[in-house]
Amino acid sequence: MATRDGSFAVWLSQAGLSEQNLTFEQLGVLRSAYHFRESCSDDYYSTRILSHFLLHANTGLKVTQIARLLKLSRPTASRQQGCSSKQTIQSAHHRMAGRASGKLLPRYAGPILEFMLSQPQASRYDLLDFIERTWKVRVSTVALHRFLKKYGLDRASRTAASQAASLPTETDRATSSTQPAGALMIVPGEPVPEPPPPFSWPRRTTPALSCFCPRP
Repeated sequence: MATRDGSFAVWLSQAGLSEQNLTFEQLGVLRSAYHFRESCSDDYYSTRILSHFLLHANTGLKVTQIARLLKLSRPTASRQQGCSSKQTIQSAHHRMAGRASGKLLPRYAGPILEFMLSQPQASRYDLLDFIERTWKVRVSTVALHRFLKKYGLDRASRTAASQAASLPTETDRATSSTQPAGALMIVPGEPVPEPPPPFSWPRRTTPALSCFCPRP
């Protein structure tokens, strides 16, 4: 391992860094990271924990520099930068849990939708944990994405369906176009709106016989 075979300076040089170009605070953080890596090795879990810390420690280092220090790819480091601590642990757990067991069945769509609606802030890893707890099925994030897209449960499909439901239908447009100007719109199931001022229905204009008039 690089950190055990060489010194702190060698570890920095492998990432294109030098002690002379780092601030006192950056040197302190990187020395601690170096000793953490010496103590805990460079296995997957240790690297994920250390990368999460360095990416969120406001050290002033670039993502590319941190990726080179920990021998990660630039896209991988960028994805990890957007993860919370909980998501980091969940993703590490699913990555190291082994191969997927079982598959997602069509009858899972209803409970999955109910979970997503009741917990709109849940991440995809929360959803994977829910699936594993409920049906004892472990699937990959790719399989989950395909399942959600197939049954219209992914974010894009649900957004499109919501927008389509809010648009007026052809019947609504036809009804509104045949209404005369100033006409009252009566919607079934809702209270009848008040007429326009003077807030009374028009009086009858055709003369009518009074009930008090003497008969001829």
